[in-house]
Amino acid sequence: MTNTIVISEFMDEPAVDRLRQIAQVDYRPDLVDQQEALYEAVSAANALIVRNRTQVNAQLLAHAPHLKVVGRLGVGLDNIDMDLCASKDITVYPAVGANAQAVAEYVIASTFVLLRGAYLASDQVTAGQWPRAQLGNGLEVAGRTLGLVGFGGIGRLTARLASALGMNIAAYDPMIKSDSTVWAETGAMQMSLEELLQHADVVSMHTPLTKETRHLIDARRIALMKKESILINTSRGGIVDELALVAALQAGKLRGAALDVFEDEPVKTGNTLPDMPNLILTPHIAGLTQEANERVSGVIAEKVMGYLLGE
Repeated sequence: MTNTIVISEFMDEPAVDRLRQIAQVDYRPDLVDQQEALYEAVSAANALIVRNRTQVNAQLLAHAPHLKVVGRLGVGLDNIDMDLCASKDITVYPAVGANAQAVAEYVIASTFVLLRGAYLASDQVTAGQWPRAQLGNGLEVAGRTLGLVGFGGIGRLTARLASALGMNIAAYDPMIKSDSTVWAETGAMQMSLEELLQHADVVSMHTPLTKETRHLIDARRIALMKKESILINTSRGGIVDELALVAALQAGKLRGAALDVFEDEPVKTGNTLPDMPNLILTPHIAGLTQEANERVSGVIAEKVMGYLLGE
């Protein structure tokens, strides 16, 4: 029987072409927004490739009786019912590590922008204003502490980049034991979450979304942070209580924040997120660069091909 692969979100074209060499491929990047068409497409598929928006849940799997393998163009798995897939003997492949560089660079770039606070003045300068006094009190990254909530591959790569800039590294990760060699190898200070929030100048989230981590950073924990500190979330929406964060920014309790992920994606018109110069909002693209997309797509294409070919 001919293998059939459905790809419901965008994928690097050369990787799609490689898949076409071994299977019939239904590649429609907008299929994620067409539920009935998606269900019809997966009815004959034995492989499905998704990003973060396609919900591989009971409803979809009920329409996919032949599905054997799911490729995830990324690392987060909260849009995939892993237990249900396991019960149906469906193998799931995430692209572990393939977009780590892109996410780490996003965190560092956001750190520079938010600590310095001087990169959004083009309109003022071209209008003949000269906000030199206003923008001359930015902060340097060297000597400051980066606190990483979650210390897996992306967190460690971010730590390495930050260390090269002269930053101190603190990390909280309950999955890593205190006697692990990771701490000595990276030079990171192991802290509890509360200790990290109190000491860090930059707090960056690198943890999956679970029942335990939903609203992990809430109003109470935000209140523990330094007044001049910044918060960056590139992991998953829902880990940070957005309303509490906005309230803290509006009250001047934090220096700034960058959110690449949101509780409700895409963010809808009429949302509660204000337009503020110290609040950077991006549409879940921290892990998306030309290079990262090529790596992620290539990794998943190879894994899916290997599965279907029995390698």
